[in-house]
Amino acid sequence: MQTLPSPIAASASAPIETAIRRRKTRSVPVGSISIGGNHPVVVQSMINEDTLDIDGSVAAIRRLHEIGCEIVRVTVPSLAHAKAMEEIRAKLYASYQPVPLVADVHHNGMKIALEVAQHVDNVRINPGLYVFEKPSADRTEYTKAEFEAIGSKIRETLEPLVVSLRDQNKSMRIGVNHGSLAERMLFTYGDTPEGMVESALEFIRICESLNFYHIEISLKASRVPVMIAANRLMVRRMDELGMDYPLHLGVTEAGDGEYGRIKSTAGIGTLLADGIGDTIRVSLTEAPEKEIPVCYSILQALGLRKTMVEYVACPSCGRTLFNLEEVLHQVREATKHLTGLDIAVMGCIVNGPGEMADADYGYVGKQPGFISLYRGREESKKCPNRRALRS
Repeated sequence: MQTLPSPIAASASAPIETAIRRRKTRSVPVGSISIGGNHPVVVQSMINEDTLDIDGSVAAIRRLHEIGCEIVRVTVPSLAHAKAMEEIRAKLYASYQPVPLVADVHHNGMKIALEVAQHVDNVRINPGLYVFEKPSADRTEYTKAEFEAIGSKIRETLEPLVVSLRDQNKSMRIGVNHGSLAERMLFTYGDTPEGMVESALEFIRICESLNFYHIEISLKASRVPVMIAANRLMVRRMDELGMDYPLHLGVTEAGDGEYGRIKSTAGIGTLLADGIGDTIRVSLTEAPEKEIPVCYSILQALGLRKTMVEYVACPSCGRTLFNLEEVLHQVREATKHLTGLDIAVMGCIVNGPGEMADADYGYVGKQPGFISLYRGREESKKCPNRRALRS
């Protein structure tokens, strides 16, 4: 009888890949930043000031950029707001420095978007609202002729913007929201990820027909499973069609506090772990500055960016030889200015050298009253608890 090889033995002989292999995408410029290609996953956020408040908007953009936000989005709901962006950009450049700016355009897209395209690096449009379709209470279907007529109207209004961005070497985000799908998409595909994907593809095809490829795509939903499914389907459809546009990830209207952060991490982190995603925004019902640390924490946890110290610490148990929570806080405070290091804090020898083998430095409770300090896998010093942090 033939003996089959053990799957465990077979897998043990082959190295397991731990680094995330990102989906290959084209590089799309947003001012001095590039999204996709071989560039790191980009962090962005959005100010919540009224864009007509010039000085307030400039200050808000600067605050975000100074703490690590690489692209800043500004809402542009009217033509007056679009014109205000010229002064915002001028004051920002004069008082601070150039910052990659995105204009968020929804209703009445053509006039507003054409104006603001002169003053920003990227224009975000919402396919569900760019050409407004007045809902009909007694409608039961869209005929092919009706569907195509609206498609022609979309092309007519989108073409001037595409040509303007193309000729300026700027970019566009086609940002589909689950909650604002166009009526004909809802009738044709239902309230589904498929409807979101087809909505994006319609706009992509118009751009491509005009030789415009500086496009990024987002498919956002407030429900994490819908957001994940829509992005995975978008990738499959782009692969089938030979498209390689970068994806902007986010869970829209995630809320606030701990749950808002968990919800955003569940959606964004799941896709990033699959290699999907080139730029992210965590949408919290809090000050925009609170979003940036969450973004970097997600990226650091997945090994996609390293912008702070990575702390490795055991959860504590009956073997722990010191107050682990207190000491971890002290170690963090003493070393938080450093970047690119892995520092382990372990409560006992059981969770010590073995569990922290990949750390650059370690703080281990090895015997009562004493701490062993490690550099890599080698013990470098043993000292009383009270002196360990000074060592």
